[in-house]
Amino acid sequence: MSTVATKERGSRSPKRRTPPSATRSKPKAGAKAQPKAGASAEPKAGAPAGDRRIGKGGHRLAAAFDTVSALPALSESRRRLLVATNGAAASGDELANTIESDAGLAIHVMRAANNGGGPPGRTRGIREAVDVLTVDRLHRIAEAVDTYDPFERPSPQSERHERFRRHAVATRYAADRIAEIARLADRDELAVAALLHDVGRLVLAELHSAFSDAGERRMTPDERIRLERRELGIDHALVGAVLARRWALPPSVASSIERHHSPKARGHAAAIRLADLIVHYASSDPVTPASIVEAAGQLDLDRDDVVPLLYEFPHTGVELKRSADPCPLSDREVDALRGLSEGKVYKQIAQELSLSVSTVRTHLHNVYRKIGAVDRAQAVLIAHEHGWI
Repeated sequence: MSTVATKERGSRSPKRRTPPSATRSKPKAGAKAQPKAGASAEPKAGAPAGDRRIGKGGHRLAAAFDTVSALPALSESRRRLLVATNGAAASGDELANTIESDAGLAIHVMRAANNGGGPPGRTRGIREAVDVLTVDRLHRIAEAVDTYDPFERPSPQSERHERFRRHAVATRYAADRIAEIARLADRDELAVAALLHDVGRLVLAELHSAFSDAGERRMTPDERIRLERRELGIDHALVGAVLARRWALPPSVASSIERHHSPKARGHAAAIRLADLIVHYASSDPVTPASIVEAAGQLDLDRDDVVPLLYEFPHTGVELKRSADPCPLSDREVDALRGLSEGKVYKQIAQELSLSVSTVRTHLHNVYRKIGAVDRAQAVLIAHEHGWI
């Protein structure tokens, strides 16, 4: 290689690479930074507070909402509602009590009653929803509800659903007793809010397995909600309120759900907070008597008002039927009357007892005569009062 060629090649100085940051144009003063591709946009100014707080979440949050919206019912609860809506014997109060035995049923019924052309939140309680939907519609709703059975099909999911149902129903009973003592109005509306007060926990469990019930049993309710806020930036009470609003439930129900852990809660929200603490205490969860008395103060109740509630729970609040009178009915007559009380028609009772329809009719006429009843409704009422069925 020649000396000239070597000199020309060696005389070239290497080019300096310009850092990528130097080529980016700086935003003008006062200009807003553009969001990155794929980042979730800010919620609109008119969005509900809960939606603004959730912000991010997108498809996973929507999927969790959909899953909880289709919450299954305990198979026995669904069976009882199907039986009660299959005949004309069940009253509106009996249907409401059956629905309020299961948070899953309550969700499906309240959603159906508050959607379909009318103003959102027009139906405030289960008893009102029963009248709005009619017995036939309730039967169709029950037929479409998915179920779980922790005995026949045990699984972590069915156990979670059953824990949620039991706590919801117990809180509903406790809240009703508290409303009676504190003279709170709109107890049917309170029952709905109490049944659904922890529905946001199911949503968080769908999104984050670490926030399922199994990992939080040693925490007080206030400790749990502080953990949610610290780790997630949100809590189950707010998430539950957002979901209640999406279901078009009354704004007052959503507000009670959202505020049921607030130390400044009043009215229904305060009743649910106190009921929740009492039920946790009855279940041997880490709740102190002092926190219960403090929560009672939000309703202007004192220690003497709370002590009877601690005695009543973990009882269900349903008084046991005790009969002092011997039953005048035969075993077959009792069986036929029990079928009638469950809303079954003569044909169904006959099939279950392997009798003819005319024999069932004869048994029931004998029942009316023996206990002095004029019709089926009175016969069922008398038998219940005496504890014969």
